[in-house]
Amino acid sequence: MEQHVLIAGASGVIGAGAVEHFAALPGWLVTGLSRRAPVLREGTAFQHAAVDLDDAAACAAAVETLPPVTHLVYAAVAEAPGLVGGWYDAALIARNGKMFANLLDPLAAAGGLRHVSLLQGTKAYGGHHHAVPLPCREDSVRDEHANFYWLHEDHARRRAEEAGFEFTIFRPQVLLGGASGVAMNPVAALGAYMALTAELGLPLALPGKGEAMWEMVDTSLLAEALAWAAVSPAAAGQAFNITNGDVLVLAHDWPRLAATLGRETGGESPLGLAGFFAEASVQQAWGRLAARHGLREASLGALLGESHHYMDLLLGPRQATRPLPMLLSTIKLRQAGFGACRDSLQSLLHWLDRMVALKLLPPLRREEHE
Repeated sequence: MEQHVLIAGASGVIGAGAVEHFAALPGWLVTGLSRRAPVLREGTAFQHAAVDLDDAAACAAAVETLPPVTHLVYAAVAEAPGLVGGWYDAALIARNGKMFANLLDPLAAAGGLRHVSLLQGTKAYGGHHHAVPLPCREDSVRDEHANFYWLHEDHARRRAEEAGFEFTIFRPQVLLGGASGVAMNPVAALGAYMALTAELGLPLALPGKGEAMWEMVDTSLLAEALAWAAVSPAAAGQAFNITNGDVLVLAHDWPRLAATLGRETGGESPLGLAGFFAEASVQQAWGRLAARHGLREASLGALLGESHHYMDLLLGPRQATRPLPMLLSTIKLRQAGFGACRDSLQSLLHWLDRMVALKLLPPLRREEHE
């Protein structure tokens, strides 16, 4: 095959979606690179390379053994326990920068690289430090704060100029996918909460009291955009915001979501999902569910990663009381030629069902129990 895409972070939310999408396209050889193998749709044709990105020598050795790589999707990230504190940690920021360089440098030196896709996010606009003008636009002046996004971007620019490849940056909002044990997958946290409340005989109370508005991104949509950018001249050297194209307020859609699953709403909302999942009775309930349904993850922590902390951030007081929601302009991406979209509520339901099918979550719909 003429085109060989290496997807770093293949076991993550973005990486797993990218592996599945590229593997379904004709003319692509796909290699997923991650320390643990991704959980994917049965029949996905790809090869897996288990590599620790902290190890420069291991990265160089892996590049030497692979078929020549023409495209790189870099979706790997190291996060701190509890998630948010790591966003301000200088050592963790530097580590993420070095991980990227460890992989990109031997790929660039090999000489066959044509395109690199980088993943950033709304923290690029500095919203975790201060208020930002809305909607966030890609042509705004770079917000100079400590962030590994800038380490990745600057290193990619230098290597691209030296080696002659193109690169594209994507900035998604809240991602929806089917990966377990990752830093930020709302589907895992919400699905586990839904399953556990049913197991414990509790009503499906909204996990949070605010009315935060979210712009979501289905990872299959992001994967389509990554494949488009890999071969589109309009994407070369550009940064693009990307969302599903609509908004979701979980508090407003919660009754519809519960009705679709055949559940009753009501009851007292937990103070936070992290606290709820930490309760001994909840941990024991997950153990029962995992054994009964033959789930891949016997440990609740292995399923969640840091996703419960992420959900508490999205549903927390800061989101509920901020004067304006964080919104992205996606006009630039549409004008460049990529206009695909998704319905966010349907996307959430789709990925809940996918995680059930992958044996990462127990059955969630009432008819699946009967």
